[in-house]
Amino acid sequence: MTTAKDIMHPGAQWIPRYETLDRAAQMMRDHGVGALPVSDPDNGDRMCGIITDRDIVVKCVASGHDPARMTCGDLCEGTPRWIDAASDISDALQEMESHQIKRLPVVENKRMVGMISETDIARHLTDDQLAEFVQRVYAT
Repeated sequence: MTTAKDIMHPGAQWIPRYETLDRAAQMMRDHGVGALPVSDPDNGDRMCGIITDRDIVVKCVASGHDPARMTCGDLCEGTPRWIDAASDISDALQEMESHQIKRLPVVENKRMVGMISETDIARHLTDDQLAEFVQRVYAT
């Protein structure tokens, strides 16, 4: 069985919800990632969402807001999705498909240990499975 931990990128970085979006963009650049899980220091550093590079561009910059004044917490929406490190790859695939998400934090013993991206998933699928995954995640 291939697990979420087997295919994830280890060592994902967090950003606190009170940090500004320009700081989030800098962290994404420095770590070569397109998304950061957002933590809530007032709630035991629990994950309260994920901020993506697209969120910063579309929901902040393109809407006329200043990324040096908006915080990550301002853009966090909905219930954060994640998967246990011991879960099967099919569970990760199902979670990403059913919620139309492209990145999925991996948690082990209540701590985030990595992140699964659509690229990580694609490396472990047949061509037919990959086509079905793309169709479901990118469906409008």
